[in-house]
Amino acid sequence: MKKTLLATVLASLLLSSTALSAAVYKVDPSHSTVGFKVKHMMISTVTGKFNNFNGTYDLDKGVFKSLSGAIKADSIDTGIVKRDDHLRSADFFDVVKFGDINFVMTSATKSKMTGNLTIHGITKKVVLDIDMGGVVEDPWGNQRSGFVLTGQINRKDFGLNWNKAIEAGGVVVGDEVKLVVEVEGIAE
Repeated sequence: MKKTLLATVLASLLLSSTALSAAVYKVDPSHSTVGFKVKHMMISTVTGKFNNFNGTYDLDKGVFKSLSGAIKADSIDTGIVKRDDHLRSADFFDVVKFGDINFVMTSATKSKMTGNLTIHGITKKVVLDIDMGGVVEDPWGNQRSGFVLTGQINRKDFGLNWNKAIEAGGVVVGDEVKLVVEVEGIAE
């Protein structure tokens, strides 16, 4: 009797942990951030984020089976209205012509994700580091998972070429952009 009860409890735990790990998730924008960092004047760093984005991903035992996301380019937010307006202009994102930024995963391991990133109408392969946060059940019975993707791109690869030289040498905006995407998703 004890062995049967113990076996039932163990089987139940194994099945529930499997159920908590395999699912398709929808990104929860209220608990996620799509951010970036770029050098300014070669001496400091400007941080920013996008406020309007969505995505879905399929996660099975901590490994991504698929992931895709879309960002509204006009939702860029660096905290400075004048700078944000310039970033929305034809000098950078040209949001009237290229309204969306898209990412579609092509492959993943437990620590790296490769995918196609489209910015300004140009698609390039990027590799991002994965930091898995885990899978939990929230107090309302929803299954949630969390992770962080980080990486670096060259903005000029995507046609974001605007810049100005500075007298001391160097340029106003750095070419390398660090990406930091922090995601919490809810199982569908």
